Amino acid sequence: MPKEIFSEEEFLEIAERAKVCRVKRLKDGVVKLKLRTARYLYTFKTDGGKAEELLKKLTCPIEEV
Repeated sequence: MPKEIFSEEEFLEIAERAKVCRVKRLKDGVVKLKLRTARYLYTFKTDGGKAEELLKKLTCPIEEV
């Protein structure tokens, strides 16, 4: 089962050990960022502006879904 993250700091911390970050853009302007680690899939929901800022800080590969 995926786990949902609610803080940006925790998202960035987990992103350091993630294999890949998948980006899913929904119709209502919400963006889901999904981090795949060895054990879990973590999801983080945010708006488009904050998502772009977070994506610039990531070092793992980014895939658009």
